[in-house]
Amino acid sequence: MLKGKTTIHDISKALGIDSSTVSRALNNSPRVSNTTKAKIIAKAEELGYQRNSLASNLRTNKTHTIGVVVPRISRNFFSTVISGIEETAYEKGYNVLICQSLESLEREKKIINTLVSNRVDGLLISISMQTTSFQHFKPFSDYGAPIVFYDRPCNFEHCTNVTIDDFEASFKATEHLILNGCKHIAHFGGPQAITLYQNRKKGYIAALKKHGLVFEDALCFENQLSAKDGAAMAKTILKMDKVDGIYSANDTAAISALRYLKNNGVAVPEDIAIVGFNNDPISAVIEPALTTINQPDFEMGKQATTRLIAHIENKNGPTNSVILSSELLVRDSTKRF
Repeated sequence: MLKGKTTIHDISKALGIDSSTVSRALNNSPRVSNTTKAKIIAKAEELGYQRNSLASNLRTNKTHTIGVVVPRISRNFFSTVISGIEETAYEKGYNVLICQSLESLEREKKIINTLVSNRVDGLLISISMQTTSFQHFKPFSDYGAPIVFYDRPCNFEHCTNVTIDDFEASFKATEHLILNGCKHIAHFGGPQAITLYQNRKKGYIAALKKHGLVFEDALCFENQLSAKDGAAMAKTILKMDKVDGIYSANDTAAISALRYLKNNGVAVPEDIAIVGFNNDPISAVIEPALTTINQPDFEMGKQATTRLIAHIENKNGPTNSVILSSELLVRDSTKRF
């Protein structure tokens, strides 16, 4: 016969202490002395007591769980952001439910519905590349659960954003190519309905303008920035026979383009210099090593989680949006002189 689960009443009987006192002690009530708490907790551990989290959640109307939506866990940037999220959530006593949208709006909508059904206390999300409207987030605000957008900012009902200055980072990347002698610079951009990719393109254009270079729409591309897209864009610019620089809004497309160019007899950086974005681990070990923008991914996860939990607990913690710093890592793919 299986032994039943240990209950508060078992602890009460073993210690000869009223069950209501045992309950208060296990919930860290100030009405119970520290000595009595220690005695009750020790007995609870000895008897293998496990708290009924579901019942506790029903009483407090909190699950102590936050939902996290990431475009692709396989991307090093997002997996490191998740590390920052999990570490901070754990320290503050919260569990994390991680889901990936795979850059699909329909998948993202289904995930949001699932997280709402599970009554998570709040949401951390980097939206998919297909997400251009935000009505599917409304159920969160309807039941009072806060949302923090990280990496890809959104303007949705007073929500908090934790990002980098994508305009400044892109300006820096493009200006670096110009200062290394590039005059016809292609821009590999993501969907322009996404604020992040709008800002990266604006930074690229501003750098051209500052240095008196003509903006050419034909040199700007818009797609999902996959490895396949990177090779396709490299193939297209080779036909133009004038491009001498590439600024890609992610490393995936930049690295794929670099490989395609090398395989087709193009010298990097002598013929075409390349800058990426994200500092994926492979960017430092390919030949030539890729110049790229390094983002504070772990710190972004920590900051986003800190602000979300501050919202949840309605304390005087930081709930404002924040813009983190980034840096240009100069490597061999742009060293022309």
